[in-house]
Amino acid sequence: MVRRMSIQSALLPMLVLGLMTSSVRCAPLPGRQSGPVERHWETLYSRSLARIPGERRDISRDSDYLTGIKRLRRLYCNVGIGFHLQVLPDGKITGVHNENHYSLLEISPVERGVVTLFGVRSRLFVAMNSKGKLYGSAYFTSECKFKEKLLANNYNAYESMAHPGMYIGLSKTGKTKKGNRVTTAMTVTHFLPRI
Repeated sequence: MVRRMSIQSALLPMLVLGLMTSSVRCAPLPGRQSGPVERHWETLYSRSLARIPGERRDISRDSDYLTGIKRLRRLYCNVGIGFHLQVLPDGKITGVHNENHYSLLEISPVERGVVTLFGVRSRLFVAMNSKGKLYGSAYFTSECKFKEKLLANNYNAYESMAHPGMYIGLSKTGKTKKGNRVTTAMTVTHFLPRI
């Protein structure tokens, strides 16, 4: 028993030392050009410090979607003077130029590539009815699911899962557009998730 404890106590410092030296080897040495592995490590490290989920866009975009990670973001649409999507307590959804408490959304994946948009302050889900009108829902329904699509310009588009072909969109004055009257070719459907 005493001998077993002394072996375990001797292995612990070696294990800690091994972990420390392996992590030191990952960091680039001063005066040395960093290779792709070191640059990738630094990028992941800086993203983890900023709490921004890492995203590899060089491979299939849908294959590496991380389910289960909730993101607190504001959805910015660069149309007109630029608007953030906001969910008001009365269920109305509009665009607002300046950030506020109602424009903070929790983007939660429910399946691969499908998310919900939840107003943190209003406690309402963004939902779209069969006519393409956006509204705030107190309950999670199938109309609250949106397919999050990464566009070529690095903006996202949000297509209704319950009503395919209908997208979230904002007009140049910040009003919501009907989902059946917009397409991803129009900038009114392009949103940038911002912290």
